Amino acid sequence: MSDTYSMSADVLIVGFGKGGKTVAHAAADAGHRVIMIEQSADMYGGTCPNVGCVPTKMLVHFSGNKRASDDAQDYFENSIESVRKLTSAFRAGNYEGLDSKETATVVTGRAVFMDPHTVRVGEGAEAVDLTAPTILVNTGSEPVIPPIPGLKSSSHLVSSTELTRTNALPERLIVLGGGYLGLEFASMYQNFGTEVTVIEVNERLLQGEDEDVAASVTHTLVGEGVQVITGARITEVHDKGAVSAVTYVKDGETRTVEGSALLPATGRRAVTADLRLDAAGVQTTTTGAIEVDEYLRTSQHHIFALGDVNGGPQFTYVALDDARIVIDQLFGDGKRTTTDRVAVPRTLFVSPPLATVGLSESEARARGFAVTVAREKVADIIAMPRAYAVEETRGLMKFIVDADSDLILGAALHSVDSQEIVNTVALAIRHNVTATELRNAIYTHPSSTEAMNEVFDMVV
Repeated sequence: MSDTYSMSADVLIVGFGKGGKTVAHAAADAGHRVIMIEQSADMYGGTCPNVGCVPTKMLVHFSGNKRASDDAQDYFENSIESVRKLTSAFRAGNYEGLDSKETATVVTGRAVFMDPHTVRVGEGAEAVDLTAPTILVNTGSEPVIPPIPGLKSSSHLVSSTELTRTNALPERLIVLGGGYLGLEFASMYQNFGTEVTVIEVNERLLQGEDEDVAASVTHTLVGEGVQVITGARITEVHDKGAVSAVTYVKDGETRTVEGSALLPATGRRAVTADLRLDAAGVQTTTTGAIEVDEYLRTSQHHIFALGDVNGGPQFTYVALDDARIVIDQLFGDGKRTTTDRVAVPRTLFVSPPLATVGLSESEARARGFAVTVAREKVADIIAMPRAYAVEETRGLMKFIVDADSDLILGAALHSVDSQEIVNTVALAIRHNVTATELRNAIYTHPSSTEAMNEVFDMVV
């Protein structure tokens, strides 16, 4: 033990994700000694630029541009190669951008806590003990494989990471779960040329959205050729050579569908199992996420948890806001908290994307608001010629308005450019901009945002 090499820093960060690296840069730029630990050289920069947001959204883009005359396999291989080039460049940039700073060091290897102030990387003669008065845990999350008999041992089981790194386009993809990740991959791979089946245990997709919004997305997916099976309980997976047979029960009947690739999309869990958090005295929830207060401090006041690992919303931009809170704790006035977050938007990148913010109609009514709903199908919005210009008229726009105050309570936008429009709506909610103000605002033309000039008049 005494022969173990040791290093010390002012700030020690476990996990090279968005939250951790943002704090690392801020600390290093302020002259503090920073050590960043990342277990894999393939993950510098975190999930988003390597296996998450960047590669998947790039593949969504490529899949939407595929022409009927393109050879599916060749087109997919070229798309994957383009993704590899970009993610490699991002990975190198993330490493060099931090490690090149005078007071920052990147250490590659698996980390475990030895005590509340010490993290060990590596084993045996290669072990290094790293100590710091302030430690950040930013290890992210990983997919959960549901306990379906035969699934974990199936040779056709794939993760979202594996799908974005393989050159082979699956002939038949079965997506287990109809949530955000599952539907994104379903839409993407169907457009690439794969036969896709989605199996969802609930009676409809997107159970957390209003029924009309979920129906709009489902209609689009089915129109693209995705087979959607809802109200189905999967009972078994059985390999049959080049395919797997997935057995499920629907309406009391046992049925089977076959696929050459199986993608579980039933949720993610915090990556904490191998960190030995007990040695640091850091408490976790029943699901394994690290317990934090509104300042993102753990049960150990000097240890913070950022990003997916703390059990909060699993979005890169939330991890960025986590970093702002921690930076304020370390170098600011310490007043910023998670309770400051209002109207955090999210986007499901099907084609066209679904972007939501605030309350759904059902949530607003359940909370007792007097609700006015402004809703219109994109194909019917005269004030949105951009939809026709880019040949994407599918979907709908829906705004939930408080009838008493005219303030916007929420929005669900299933349309071209919705991932951009939703940010304007979120800003309006945060700053109490009324529906009338959004309706009467001056927007560029032709744009998707100008649809609000019309939709707020379509009260149903």
